[in-house]
Order: sequence, then C-alpha cells, then structure tokens
Amino acid sequence: MRRDPFELVRDAPLFVVPRMLDQLRGYRTGAKLADLPGPNPSAERERLAAELDGLSERLLAGIAAHPSKFWVLKQFQRSLEAVQGEDTEAREHFGEELERLMAIVGIDSSDGVLAYYLGGI
Repeated sequence: MRRDPFELVRDAPLFVVPRMLDQLRGYRTGAKLADLPGPNPSAERERLAAELDGLSERLLAGIAAHPSKFWVLKQFQRSLEAVQGEDTEAREHFGEELERLMAIVGIDSSDGVLAYYLGGI
C-alpha cells in the first residue's frame, strides 16, 4: 500500500495579500516552461502549461478562502497526478514551475509532496 504523501505535511497559514494575488495573476499570464528541452517540445509545453494555468486559476479562485499550505499542496496534487505520465525531464521542469508558485504564495517546503509525485526530482 502506498503511503499518503500528505501525512508528513506540516500545515501553516498563508498570508494572502494583494501583492501575492498580483504575482499569481502575472504567473498565470506569463511564459512557462521556457527551458523545456527537446527537438520540438511545443506540444509537451502546451500540455504542461495548460495544467499550470489551471492550477494558477484554482489558486486565484480559492486561496483567499483557504489560506493554508495544506490547501495549496492539495491543489498541486491534482496537477501532479495529471502529469505523472510525462517523461522525467518534463516532470522536472514542471516541478520547477511549482517551486516558482510556492515562492509566490510563501511556502518554503512541500514536505516531500513534490518528491513523492516527481520521483525524487
């Protein structure tokens, strides 16, 4: 039986301020996965960017009502499960984007959630 990756998550409150929401909006509209390698990564980039756009929409829609690390990581979980079939390098770049989002919302550590879904990347 697989362990629950959230059993080790230490919840913490997040401080939702206008600057954070502005940065999330900027992230949503900005370029993502610019360094994704490959001969023609555009289809892969579009898939992954669409998932990141959906994640940023969920964060914008709900973080003010649910200002907690646990809630944000649960939103990440949905996206991480959606990209599990991607190749290792794509998942690595996806993880880097999630780390950017973590910095925006003020989360220092995923407490192992990213490593659980991204294979220790």
